[in-house]
Amino acid sequence: MGDAELRQRVDVLRRLITQYNYEYFVLDEPSVSDVEYDERMNELRRLEAEHPELVTSESPTQRIGAAPSTEFGTVRHEIPMLSLSNVYSEQELRDWAERVFRLAGRREVEFVTEPKIDGSAVSIFYRDGRYERGATRGNGVVGEDVTPNIRTIRTVPLQIDSLDGGSPPAVLEARGEVYMRKRDFERLNDQRSAAGEPLFANPRNGAAGSLRQLDPNITASRPLRFYSWDVGLLNGTPPQRTHSANLDLLRRYGIITAPDYRAWDSIDAVWAECERWQALRDSLEFEIDGVVVKVNDLGLQEELGTVAREPRWATAYKFPAIQKNTTLLDIEVNVGRTGTLNPVAILEPVEIGGVVIRRATLHNEDEIARLGLLIGDTVVVQRSGDVIPKIIAVVTARRDGDERPFSMPDTCPVCGAAAVRLDGEVARYCLNASCPAQLREQVRHFVSRGAMDIEGFGERLAVRFVDLGLIGSLADVYDLDWARIRELEGFGEKSIENLKASIERSKDNPLSRLLTGLGIRHVGERNARLLADYFSTIDRILAASPEELQAIPGFGAVVAESVCDFFREPHNRALMERLRAFGLRLDEHGAETRATDGRFAGKTVVLTGRLEKLTREQAQELLHRAGATVAGSVSKKTDFVIVGVDPGSKADRARALGVETLDEQRFLQLIGGTADGGSA
Repeated sequence: MGDAELRQRVDVLRRLITQYNYEYFVLDEPSVSDVEYDERMNELRRLEAEHPELVTSESPTQRIGAAPSTEFGTVRHEIPMLSLSNVYSEQELRDWAERVFRLAGRREVEFVTEPKIDGSAVSIFYRDGRYERGATRGNGVVGEDVTPNIRTIRTVPLQIDSLDGGSPPAVLEARGEVYMRKRDFERLNDQRSAAGEPLFANPRNGAAGSLRQLDPNITASRPLRFYSWDVGLLNGTPPQRTHSANLDLLRRYGIITAPDYRAWDSIDAVWAECERWQALRDSLEFEIDGVVVKVNDLGLQEELGTVAREPRWATAYKFPAIQKNTTLLDIEVNVGRTGTLNPVAILEPVEIGGVVIRRATLHNEDEIARLGLLIGDTVVVQRSGDVIPKIIAVVTARRDGDERPFSMPDTCPVCGAAAVRLDGEVARYCLNASCPAQLREQVRHFVSRGAMDIEGFGERLAVRFVDLGLIGSLADVYDLDWARIRELEGFGEKSIENLKASIERSKDNPLSRLLTGLGIRHVGERNARLLADYFSTIDRILAASPEELQAIPGFGAVVAESVCDFFREPHNRALMERLRAFGLRLDEHGAETRATDGRFAGKTVVLTGRLEKLTREQAQELLHRAGATVAGSVSKKTDFVIVGVDPGSKADRARALGVETLDEQRFLQLIGGTADGGSA
């Protein structure tokens, strides 16, 4: 690989992994399996190890996960919540142990094994024996404050007392996992199915989604459980010398720990224990995806330290992906929001890891051709990482001649319009922008929380209104036939008035929300905000050239061309005019005009750390009015970095690049701002 090709590959891997982290840690909607994620992460680690000059502080290898959602308050972990390295075979486990022996300078090392229950990592903080705070892992340094939600979990004690009569420690932080038992998960999905709600993919997804509810009453209604796998902060009691003693300490205060943890004096015994847990996997009441192995001696743990925010003293043996054979009954083609035709395998039901699998992803027609799939084939289905089932192979030896080939349709299976595959694309697209299947997904996305945030207008209403002909385009959300809706079952006067009010409120959303809701390819929430920040009004965006769009920090040629293509389309320009006529706000900054002169006009500014006099949103608004562009990362093109309390790596990056930094007081002096977001 040449230098340019190498850098390009590293950049591609970083972008992919960052997106996967966001989907997994923030959205709780992973799009790839654990195996695929690990393959890309391992490739990136290898390339950075071979070319250390390419390592940057923003690389996913230097982080643990994605940033926490801004919907919750944040909690800074005084001791980072580290992630674990993974090993996938007996040999890799032995190689890890040999590194421990070499760094320790001896082979007499005791290890502890624990089952790796699949859930959502949290920190639970007790002060003087009373529950004080709960937080998610987040990015390992800063997590989300979910204190009221964790309080609702029945297996979390709200007060701890020593079982032997002693006083509780002044401070005790129990770190562990929020999870669901298999039978509880199945019962919850049955309830959601009966209510017409979308099902959770697996217990981990259900636990994470339930924990991150803004309404604690929803969390309280979910069958969540907690177990602890480590002690974080500990004050007011003598420190323990081993990890197993810490687990014993947690149990002594009535905190549930990982079941059946054991200490071993040889790696042979550790491997035998890993095999034992793997054999038990299907019979357990909870999902596990591996076994955690830790050095028991806490003093040795400290000596071994960490690398790339992963402890050298611990690893996770991940079980092989679960595979089983079944029959491919058919291939169904669904139509996505952007018009993509998505093939889905319909399978003879098969139980894999305690979950009955009936469907599997096929991605696109190239994947079908690569596998050589025929309808009626015996196929190998893999539930990688307990997330998305997929077909990984065909058992050709079992063919009997009754199998038949599949080909992607040339017309849309929903509306009958032409379906084409564009040059350079792997997917086919329905060309009918008014296709009901696309429209259902478009409306569902348009009214969602991250877009126009129309409360009470969820997926079921989107599908129902489109199917009844009440909505034929996104603009019809603001032109509903309320007289006809009153005649529908389930709509009382109160619910109609609430929905009307919610729709009316959404008209005041800033332009970035509307741009997110339009579903422009490659334009999610981040790019929508960048676009709206840079141009301020829809009219300026409509007039922008690809070259002008590429001038936006963080925009590339692909995104710029996608935006231009969208707004060149006459139907989409007509949609903007209808939305304007309905009174939607088509600017980002309201009546305030952006300054064209002054210290910040035309400058690129990055915010890092917690501001004390302003919220992050207020600071951004002041900068917008002052004519600045607010960016998410520091580069040579950055003009200022505003540094608050507990800044992250962005402050270090600014100093390394010689970018001017401002504290909050100096920033307010220069911009003439006040804490209410106004101007002095």
